[in-house]
Amino acid sequence: MSIEGKVIAITGASSGIGEAAARLLAARGAKVLVGARRTDRLEKLVAGIKAEGGEARFRAVDVTSRDDVEAFIDFAKAEFGPVDVLVNNAGVMPLAPMAALKVDEWDRMIDVNIRGVLNGIAAVLPDMKARGSGQIINVASVGAHIVVPTGAVYCATKYAVWAISDGLRQESPELRVTTISPGVVATELGNDISDAGAKGVLSELRKAALTPDAIARAIAYAVEQPDDVDVNEVIVRPTASPL
Repeated sequence: MSIEGKVIAITGASSGIGEAAARLLAARGAKVLVGARRTDRLEKLVAGIKAEGGEARFRAVDVTSRDDVEAFIDFAKAEFGPVDVLVNNAGVMPLAPMAALKVDEWDRMIDVNIRGVLNGIAAVLPDMKARGSGQIINVASVGAHIVVPTGAVYCATKYAVWAISDGLRQESPELRVTTISPGVVATELGNDISDAGAKGVLSELRKAALTPDAIARAIAYAVEQPDDVDVNEVIVRPTASPL
């Protein structure tokens, strides 16, 4: 099966996994809409994709806003047609011990990592259901399967993404639902960590880290399967990672 011609919308695409996925999927013939808050980076990404002969558009999107996400998907439909694949990739990871009581950071993780995924699903699900086809890919984390110190709330949000994905899969036999669970990846995720200890731990873990293109290839693998094949989950870790 081919990715060529599919309309694919990607959130959190201004860097890291989202950017790498956009480049790879566009190179394989997808019509890509990329979204994030940093439109200057999106503009450069789209220009680069077009320079390589790909099709791409961009639009600012705040995944915590249901209206914003709906407008993002409406823009994709106006530019390219109905969305075949949504990649819910936006996420934040301000790790810290629970006792630090960084409640504002807890709220931010819940808003972006959980509500952002739900907003994406809500924006595409009615149309996909009506057409009887479509794919929703939710980027979770190895943290959807393990819990580590400083990561309790982050891991909880990723466990939630896993649960939401599997519930949606069970309820939607006409759709394909995929969870991508990356291990440690060298991205900007975690740059918002304000706890010095947690920042040090992440720095150590990233001594054995994947590059974003490894996760992009996993996403492409899930997309390129025949319509009757649903890759439910892919866990991708660095070979040398202890987590």
